[in-house]
Amino acid sequence: MSAPTQEVVRHPGQVDDDARHALFGHRPATLWLTGLSGAGKSTLAYALEARLTAEHHACCVLDGDNLRHGINRDLGFTDAARRENLRRVAEVAKLMNDAGLIAIAALVSPFDADRALARDIVGPAKFLQVHVATPLACCESRDPKGFYRRARAGSMRGFTGIEAPYEAPADPALVLDTSWMSVNACVDRLCRLLEPFGIAPHTAARAA
Repeated sequence: MSAPTQEVVRHPGQVDDDARHALFGHRPATLWLTGLSGAGKSTLAYALEARLTAEHHACCVLDGDNLRHGINRDLGFTDAARRENLRRVAEVAKLMNDAGLIAIAALVSPFDADRALARDIVGPAKFLQVHVATPLACCESRDPKGFYRRARAGSMRGFTGIEAPYEAPADPALVLDTSWMSVNACVDRLCRLLEPFGIAPHTAARAA
């Protein structure tokens, strides 16, 4: 990916972070949910979006599968394509943060280096990595898309967790395991993680 040339000029806006904070009542952040397929990332992301929206917080989910129907529809599943997939998602999350929103990204994102790239793009102060650490056996028993069955049968090559590695985050901001934690309990924990960004404590207790 080539760098911007000198003909590409960045134009400053007229709305600063404080104005967006006053508008939305919270600071922007990116929650990056990583974990194996079937771990519960998308379920948690959309449940969190519903909870935050009910409390009038501006947020949006960036779901890896959904994005591959649009902005990332031209990408495959090679290591290079996955890296570009994450780079694009991180750039979109940054744009959402710049607009004052909370971005909730839900992607397998199996490699440390690619997640580090996403953190660098978004900015460490706004990037919260969440490991949805549901065990492989549980993910495989769920198999909501039939991917594990196909991978075990040899019709899907290079599937993460079976033939391809998943590098668990060494120091995530939060670890969740949906094999024993309820969706509401996980969303409570996610809301508490967002409290320093202006999410009121009662948001976490709303559905407890």
